[in-house]
Amino acid sequence: MTKTGYKILSGCLCAALICTITGASVHAENGALHAPQDTKAASAAAEERASKEETVYVIAGADGKQQSVIVSDWLKNPNKETSLQDVSDLTDIENVKGDETWTANGTSLTWDAQGNDIYYQGKSETELPVTMNISYQLDGKDIAPAELAGKSGKVTIRFDYENHCTTTVTVDGKEETLYVPFAALTGMLLDNERFTNIEVTNGRVVNDGSHTVVVGIAFPGLQDDLNIERDTLELPDYVEVSADVTDFALDTTLTLATNSVFSALQDSDFETVDDLKASFAKLTDAMQQLLDGSSELYEGLETLLEKSQTLVDGVGTLNNGAAALKTGAGSLNAGAAELATGMQTLNGGLSTLSGQSAALNAGAQQVFQSLLAAATTQINAAGLSIPQLTIGNYAEVLNGALASLDQTAVYEQAYQTALAKVTAAVNAQEATIRAAVTAAVQQNVTEQVTAAVREQVTAKVLAAMGLTPETYAAGIADGTISEEQQAQIEAAINAQMASDDVQALISQQVAAQMASADIAALIDQQTAAQIQTLIDQNMNSPEVQDQITAALEQASSGAASISALKSQLDGYYQFYAGLQAYTGGVDSAAAGAAKLQNGAASLQNGASSLYAGASRLADGTATLSSGASALIDGVTALRDGAMQLSDGLKQLNEEGFQKLVDAMDGDVEPLLERARALAGISGDYQTYSGLDAAMDGSVKFIYRTEAIG
Repeated sequence: MTKTGYKILSGCLCAALICTITGASVHAENGALHAPQDTKAASAAAEERASKEETVYVIAGADGKQQSVIVSDWLKNPNKETSLQDVSDLTDIENVKGDETWTANGTSLTWDAQGNDIYYQGKSETELPVTMNISYQLDGKDIAPAELAGKSGKVTIRFDYENHCTTTVTVDGKEETLYVPFAALTGMLLDNERFTNIEVTNGRVVNDGSHTVVVGIAFPGLQDDLNIERDTLELPDYVEVSADVTDFALDTTLTLATNSVFSALQDSDFETVDDLKASFAKLTDAMQQLLDGSSELYEGLETLLEKSQTLVDGVGTLNNGAAALKTGAGSLNAGAAELATGMQTLNGGLSTLSGQSAALNAGAQQVFQSLLAAATTQINAAGLSIPQLTIGNYAEVLNGALASLDQTAVYEQAYQTALAKVTAAVNAQEATIRAAVTAAVQQNVTEQVTAAVREQVTAKVLAAMGLTPETYAAGIADGTISEEQQAQIEAAINAQMASDDVQALISQQVAAQMASADIAALIDQQTAAQIQTLIDQNMNSPEVQDQITAALEQASSGAASISALKSQLDGYYQFYAGLQAYTGGVDSAAAGAAKLQNGAASLQNGASSLYAGASRLADGTATLSSGASALIDGVTALRDGAMQLSDGLKQLNEEGFQKLVDAMDGDVEPLLERARALAGISGDYQTYSGLDAAMDGSVKFIYRTEAIG
């Protein structure tokens, strides 16, 4: 089979891939080949089977190397069963959308479904079926991604994909090992202020003025699966992007790997090849007739020009040329009809592709919503309460969260929280504090009252001895009162102070003062002052200060995490917006194809008119017997035009139609056998983490790389 024929088949496979991917949901064992089931009963039975839809999220570095794998599983429960049997080798399994529980026996899980669908996720270290390696060059030299940040020059980014998933099947009577067919679709969003002159190998570039969306596609392992020599046709297993870059920075890239392309082909019988061959055979005959007609037209006109001086002898030649023109115009008319039919098919294909735009946008939206849901869960689990993040509110909510984690605000909140706790604890001891303060005040009042009463008792004792406090003090000073007399006087005073009457008097006066408003106010004042002193001491304690410092450090760490998360979500939002621009371009292309179909119809009408005109020309050549001189001029112009027509048709045949026709000269049956086998093994690959025998499954892989710069 020739290179052109392989290109036609690979083009069909690419179209099938796009249609399949755009129709796929974005949620997140080997066996015998499946025979197609066409009965309504089989379809109904399949619809009632529980199924498992699995999305594998691969978190990768900027070099494409795997860092972690998170698997999201959706167990669909169409019959509202109370229990679902599942198989999974995941670790850290978590129900992410409900409170249904499960029990495990090895890798076998039994979910208490309660009639609901089950959504859960977990981690895996199982080898991926497809791995990715990303390499970078700056001005033709290899460079590490971390070193590329901020650099300027000619940058080349190459995504190489390697298929590790194989199985042994029988193809055309022989045992062969084939790769499970995966298609890898990689997308990135480039800032036009940084990236110019952007080119992509095995992909497409869509520019919206401020950003450029780059989407590339590859089929790792398909070259070997289809047994196609690379010099005949090279099926892409890599995507390469090059651009002139200023101050290099690159947001995250996303890659979708899926085997759903060939899985969707299981029900195809590939019986349309004979019809395609027949169409090409008709095209070959029509094109050859058109070439013969144009050549004969030119030769006839050349003869007519040379023999125009002998008009009578040349009329026969002219009639022959006119007849050839009529024949060629008939072939052109038939070829134009074939072209119109082909354009109708092209228009139908683009219309179908355009019809999938909404599904592709919906899939990207669902991925975005899944990322936002995971982000909401993570932030709330970290202790910061936020509402559910959506595409419309995530930026505002995360900016608000960052504002709440400002160091000044966090310090004030942490301080007030600690102050409230310390104040409550100290106030709880108010009764004890007040009792201690009251005791201290009462002791002071007692001392003051006792001192005042002692002065009164002293005066009475001295008066009984004919002394006053003043004469007593003077006598002590001049020595007229001896120490013995002083001791006697002091003993008399102490005896009076110890008497019941004096002690009762002291107690009465102390009680009276303690009951006064002034003393009560003093006790309140000193109690409040003591409480405040204890609050201040506790707030300045190392324990409380450490708590405030820990809150500040936790807020700083949380702010950094949320800032990084917002940056990643902003990057995906740019990709999401770019994807919408891309699907808008597809829709425009479909509209253009419709106009092109109308043009082909007009061409067909023109060719029909040309054929009718050539017929009239053949009928009217007899009238050329008059006006030989005018005929010579006219024939000269007609000859030049015929030469251009002949040359143009030859080029069209050699460079266009003939290559297309030659593509069908080979034997395509071996290729179709392999395609059938690939469809079967692709249909058998339904899970990454495990699948119960009673379930249908589907799986897709989403790789997200870290940003650079």
